Amino acid sequence: MREQITFVSILALFLLNFKFVSAQENYPIQNFLPSEYDGENQNWSISQSADKLIYVANSKGLLEFNGASWALYPSPNETIMRSVKVVEDRIYTGSFMEFGYWTKNNFGTLEYTSLSKNINVDLIEDEEFWNIISIDEYIVFQSLKRIYIYNINENTLNTIESNSTITKMFKVGQKIYFQRIDKGLYKIESGKDFLVFEDDIVRNDEVINLFGNEEALLILTKNNGFYELVDEGLIPSSGFPNAFLADFSLYDGLQLDNGNYVLGTIADGFVYLSDEGELLSQIDQNSSLSNNTVLSLFEDLEHNIWLGLDYGISYINIDSPYKVYNDTRSSLGSVYASAIHNNNLYLGTNQGLFYKKLDGKNDFSFIPGTQGQVWCLEVIDDSLFCGHNSGTYMVNANQAKKVSNVQGTWKIAKLTNRPHLLLQGNYDGLYVLEKLNNTWQLKNKIKGFDNSSRYFETLGNQIFVNHEYNGVFELTVNDSFSAVENVRIDTIIKGSNSGIVKYNGDLLYAYKKGILKYNRNKKGFFKDSLLSSIYNESEYESGKLVVDNNANRLWVFNQSNISYVSPDGLTNTPKIKSIPLTKEMRDGILGYENIINLDNQGNYLLGNTSGYIVINTNALRAKSFEVKIDEVSNGGIYTDKKNYSLISDGSYNSKENDFNFSFYAPEYNKFSVTQYQYRLLGRYEQWSEWSAKAEVLYENLPPGDYVFEVKGKIGNDLSKNKASYSFEIAKPWYISNVMVVLYVLGVLLFSFFMHNMYKRYYKKQREKLIEKNKRELEFTQIRSEKEIIRIKNEQLELENKSKGKELAASTMSIIKKNELLSTIKEELNKIADQEALKPVVKIIDKSLKRNDDWELFQEAFNNADSEFLKKVKNLHPSLSPNDLKLCAYLRLNLSSKEIAQLLHISPRSVEIKRYRLRKKLDLKHEENLVNYILGL
Repeated sequence: MREQITFVSILALFLLNFKFVSAQENYPIQNFLPSEYDGENQNWSISQSADKLIYVANSKGLLEFNGASWALYPSPNETIMRSVKVVEDRIYTGSFMEFGYWTKNNFGTLEYTSLSKNINVDLIEDEEFWNIISIDEYIVFQSLKRIYIYNINENTLNTIESNSTITKMFKVGQKIYFQRIDKGLYKIESGKDFLVFEDDIVRNDEVINLFGNEEALLILTKNNGFYELVDEGLIPSSGFPNAFLADFSLYDGLQLDNGNYVLGTIADGFVYLSDEGELLSQIDQNSSLSNNTVLSLFEDLEHNIWLGLDYGISYINIDSPYKVYNDTRSSLGSVYASAIHNNNLYLGTNQGLFYKKLDGKNDFSFIPGTQGQVWCLEVIDDSLFCGHNSGTYMVNANQAKKVSNVQGTWKIAKLTNRPHLLLQGNYDGLYVLEKLNNTWQLKNKIKGFDNSSRYFETLGNQIFVNHEYNGVFELTVNDSFSAVENVRIDTIIKGSNSGIVKYNGDLLYAYKKGILKYNRNKKGFFKDSLLSSIYNESEYESGKLVVDNNANRLWVFNQSNISYVSPDGLTNTPKIKSIPLTKEMRDGILGYENIINLDNQGNYLLGNTSGYIVINTNALRAKSFEVKIDEVSNGGIYTDKKNYSLISDGSYNSKENDFNFSFYAPEYNKFSVTQYQYRLLGRYEQWSEWSAKAEVLYENLPPGDYVFEVKGKIGNDLSKNKASYSFEIAKPWYISNVMVVLYVLGVLLFSFFMHNMYKRYYKKQREKLIEKNKRELEFTQIRSEKEIIRIKNEQLELENKSKGKELAASTMSIIKKNELLSTIKEELNKIADQEALKPVVKIIDKSLKRNDDWELFQEAFNNADSEFLKKVKNLHPSLSPNDLKLCAYLRLNLSSKEIAQLLHISPRSVEIKRYRLRKKLDLKHEENLVNYILGL
């Protein structure tokens, strides 16, 4: 009866605990899906090397994880890999019809050596190797029908056969135990097996693991929980919740270094028990685990728990200073505000107000009537106020009473020296609450200001309201806080997500350019050099500042971390500390960041989009870690990948000038992202920007000596080393030292040859130039002579023209003279006394008949056209002197009248002469006489 009561009590206790676990904060969990590690779904075994690399036996092969990237090494025979165990520099694995080990070569990649083939052992048909244990100089492989004991030093193999199925193999101290189904629990000594227990529990139920030592064995079974040895018999262990565990089908179990136990189930996830059997946590898919079937468990060197799942791989940070509450059922929503009041924890979210006992085991409950967005939760004079989209509420336990119907209460704050008044900011301005008869109620709106007042602070009768888009309003109100008397706007300082807060009596304003402090004397905001050092513009995320009055801390949120400012204990000077939670990790709501102090143990609650994170600031420790180079390879896009040796410095030819460096820091922490900084000395002397990317590619590097360096950072902690890799890229053969000497000799010989060639060339050019100058001189002389002839011809032509002019003038003179004499004669003939005039007429006639005019004309004509008369005479020998005279006059293109004057005949007679001349010249009727004469 007593045993039954105990059983029922334990069952009730753990069912209650189970309900508690489902509602409480869990450890940070990092999940890896098959698409991330490029393997199959199932992961059967996990191990770790001394340099912290994680190895997983996956259904597709061996997975290697260095904290930055996964690598898959397919099984040697392309079968399922069931087991893995790292022993010194070897990674032993077991798969279908194959077992052996992997070692790293000089290039940083794994190479496989088969033991099952090299030792030349005959395997059982369809044999698979499920477990591997290392003990002294032996490696023990276990299949379902046989155990293989391999001696590393002697390279020999012994076997233990079994007719019944061997479920698992266990190491306790320096002994190995295994179970045969239906027969019991055995121990291996001196290479032989001995039956240890044949109780029903170990014959009929599968043993999952053994803990303790040979004198005090603790046996974990699949379906019935823990059993212990009492008086050489196995009984249920009273300290463990076997009734609770009986509801699970266990697959794996592990005792941690701290003495606690972790259990993997087939369908219910992961169970965490204390060393005394108390249920600490259960984690399943409802608690962010990617799958409920846990196939393998492993504790790494930093006490993280790794889970090989039926779908994926996970690790849990058991020792993390963070706890996570994930609202996987979406019942809470995004947490905008939080508060503690009367030992209750309240969360204000986008879906309403929720609460639970601070240290209680129940889940959060919704407070009726608070549906909608909760903008703030303020504890003022031991009263909890809730600023809500629909108004203002007072909260007591699980009830909320509305005290103001004004929509959109952003913030509620006390007024200095006015204990009966509260100031609240709303969508449309500022309002005052008044306490009458121990009840708070709306008193009035402050007239003269209608802007949204999400952030405000007071300094006496001054109210400072920060508006992200308009700037900071400085309002002076009357003593009754009923109306605004003066408004001044500082439009210089404004920006999205900016904030204003009062801390230690100072009014602070934060935006992307820094944190400013209000100077009351100068009536303006001025940059605070200490606080502004918390972030720069590139790191800026939010100007929302949160004051923790209990611990006197000011919280600031930026992209790479959250920081808090608190006075130093000795000097009371402000000191800045940072918590390495990036904006991605904390998953906060931009502009609605909120954090509260939970207790006096350094625990803080940080709200986010799907619940909250609990941070234990006292448990935050500096991280000591190293960065290592994982792989150096030819990183060319158009070339096949080629790995380079990591053992010694590299020397490469000129075509091997594309280098891809991958590096890692084997640290596994959900909330601590490793960032890297690198440089390539010899090419890029400056360090790169910090980045989470764990590889870098350098292309088309010129010949030279290089040193690649990389360092890491987790939060604010730098790696204790700089990993480096030195290498040289040789010059191309055509610019090697030998070729350079040959080039120099070639240049000298070529120079000598060219010198002689140029010498001969210039000699020939000089001779050609002399010959050319000579020809040019002769040509110049000829040209000069031609020019002289031309000039003489021009002179002759000018002389001819001059003579022609003289001839024309002479001719005209004769004509004018004869005309004058003829006129005089005619006038004299009109006089009556002819006798007296006869002598004069006689003289005139004599003058008209004289041949002197012709001779003068002929001389002038011959000077002007000496060849004409000869040419006419030669062509027409029959012409008389008178005919030649007529030709000469026609040559001058004289009219018949003018010719008549010269010949002292009538114009009619001239026409007759012309006619006769045509006959003598034998001209055709249509030919013009003058044109013919002119054409000769």
